[in-house]
Amino acid sequence: MQLHPRHFGRDLRDKLVAKLMKDVEGTCSGRHGFVVAITGIENVGKGLIRDGTGFVTFPVKYQCVAFRPFKGEILEAVVTMVNKLIPDDMEFVSGDVPNYTTSDGSVKIQKDSEVRLKIIGTRVDATEIFCIGTIKDDFLGVISDPGATS
Repeated sequence: MQLHPRHFGRDLRDKLVAKLMKDVEGTCSGRHGFVVAITGIENVGKGLIRDGTGFVTFPVKYQCVAFRPFKGEILEAVVTMVNKLIPDDMEFVSGDVPNYTTSDGSVKIQKDSEVRLKIIGTRVDATEIFCIGTIKDDFLGVISDPGATS
């Protein structure tokens, strides 16, 4: 963790923890998953002054809540994009709001719909995790439809 010299003082540890939370929470590591929240600081090591900058690098050991999806896991998700990968029992409808609709119109999946899905595959990069899922199983599918009227 790098810290500028202006933050040095009696509240150095608090500044370090605040910067750690700001920089780490919400990030993704392919190895550990998405860092949801930092829950504790185990150790802050001695700082090492960086030549020419004055910045100090502190080794920080911390505990966190992490989320890493795995194959076979059931998740609830929000649809962010609708493309033409069409499920067998649904029809792709293009237009202002592209969506999948069943032949009888009873189910519609569009952007911002909430769905329960089962992960059938994952791909891990250094800073991202990609998943592909299915809604073809018992108890899976649309949870809420933003286009439905109450």
